[in-house]
Amino acid sequence: MRFPNLTQPRAYVGALALLAILAVPFALGSPFVYHLAVQVCVFAALATAWNIVGGFAGQLSLGHAVFYGIGSYTASLLIVGMGLSPWVGMFAGAAVSMLAALVIAYPTMRLRGPFFALATIAVLEVCRLLAIHFEGVTGGSAGLNVPLNIGLKWMIFRDKSAYLLIAFGFLALTLWASWLIRHARFGFYLIAVREREDAARAVGVNAVRVKIGAAVISAALTSLVGTFHAMYLTFLEPSAAFSLELSIQIAMFALIGGLGTVAGPLLGTVVVLPAAELSRGWLGALGSGTHGFVYGVVLVLVVLFFPRGLVGHLGPRVLRLIDRLPGGRRHAVVAVRPPPAAPVDSPARPVDTSARPVDSPAATATLPAAPQGEPLLIAQGLHKNFFGLKATDNVSLTLHEGEILGVIGPNGAGKTTVFNLLSGFLRPDQGTVKMRRPDGGWATPTTPEGFAHAGVGRTFQIVQPFAGLTVLENIMLGAFMHTRSSTDAEAVAREVARTCDLANLLDAPARGLTVGGMKRLEVARALATRPRALLLDEVLAGLNPTDVARAIEMVRRIRASGVAVLMIEHLMQAT
Repeated sequence: MRFPNLTQPRAYVGALALLAILAVPFALGSPFVYHLAVQVCVFAALATAWNIVGGFAGQLSLGHAVFYGIGSYTASLLIVGMGLSPWVGMFAGAAVSMLAALVIAYPTMRLRGPFFALATIAVLEVCRLLAIHFEGVTGGSAGLNVPLNIGLKWMIFRDKSAYLLIAFGFLALTLWASWLIRHARFGFYLIAVREREDAARAVGVNAVRVKIGAAVISAALTSLVGTFHAMYLTFLEPSAAFSLELSIQIAMFALIGGLGTVAGPLLGTVVVLPAAELSRGWLGALGSGTHGFVYGVVLVLVVLFFPRGLVGHLGPRVLRLIDRLPGGRRHAVVAVRPPPAAPVDSPARPVDTSARPVDSPAATATLPAAPQGEPLLIAQGLHKNFFGLKATDNVSLTLHEGEILGVIGPNGAGKTTVFNLLSGFLRPDQGTVKMRRPDGGWATPTTPEGFAHAGVGRTFQIVQPFAGLTVLENIMLGAFMHTRSSTDAEAVAREVARTCDLANLLDAPARGLTVGGMKRLEVARALATRPRALLLDEVLAGLNPTDVARAIEMVRRIRASGVAVLMIEHLMQAT
């Protein structure tokens, strides 16, 4: 179990800033300030839990209050009906919410964008109507009162400071969970799926599974916090517990602070919620609906001037200041020479393929510059039609160990379609693709992640870097296929970076690389999965002569390391 290293400036400055939420109410002693601090902790925790799905995974859930409602109603019914302690009911509610998240997420996580958002709203509305309809259980529209039994066992206190300490504990729990996820393999997978789902699947990520996992974790945290909030308010009613407004509110706090960041939801809540509550308090009866106006104004300002959220724009500057403190991070840039090319034979001319029975417009050429081993990847009789148009017609090929095989043909000949068939992104209408396993048997995967785990790595015709991550983190995503340890993945990534001439760019954001750098990065990410067959889709396209020469030497080094290479290429210099 990992915790932030509090001897590092970034960790202890963050901890001190978090403790200020406790210090201010205790210093002022005002009941209103205590209430405001409790609300900030609760909504920041809810926004942080939502951020696991909406920020890290990129799934815009506008019905997330369903888990608040399920958890709080489950706990309250156990308290009222069975006399159980809210602490027991809280975890029972979390378990029910996790089960509900699994049931809801399995069909909906296959949706994207507005379709997913609409599906979550529909689920929320169904649950609200059910809670209203079953009056005998939930109290219906009249609501449900929590028994006012004073004491720690019943989570009811006369002193507001006790509520604040518990709320702060839940905030710390959700922040710690968010930090753990962001720095673990699971967090890398979520970000990869959010940015480039196809590229994530190509390095072995089961996109649907990780999104469902995010939903389950987020639901559990939301349920825990929701149960506490219900005990704090001592009242539940369907329109508040299953509220679309609540769902939008917590999503908005995360958006204002910075989606996909650990501190963003907290910062967004701290900036917006007190302003809304104070304006409502100052205006009294005239302040009805003022909080919505404040939310709207702040949201518009953030979208116009801070489109990546407050943390996205201000975070790097603040971190640079913090890093100047004793013990802070120091980012050194070291120039590294490209590693020497492995000794290989002179490039051979393409083999004449005119005698081969290849019916597809795309033909193959081979570069037998190294001794060929056993067959590694075999495709037999691949057919693929798109609405009656034949993209591939009876394509067969065999890639041997230690071989570089070229797929050549004019634009539109179906070359990339062949690659998609060989890597699981398309399923053939007829024919089979099989990959030799290390034990000598044959695997016949059907999905991109299945092919990746079988030992097939690939790049894409249009490069697909994970732009929000650094070069090092991009390569680590490939290495995570064989290890859960971030330390081990980083070691693999650094080694692969040297092979691909990226060792001096590891801390650079991927979005800032040149085209040549992005193509080498994509190759490095694929190599980090430890493939035995590497599919390169026009890896030389768009490169200047210098980058072309570097890429050719890189491919030769890859083949010399024992990886078979299948290439789509128009540049005959590569032969």
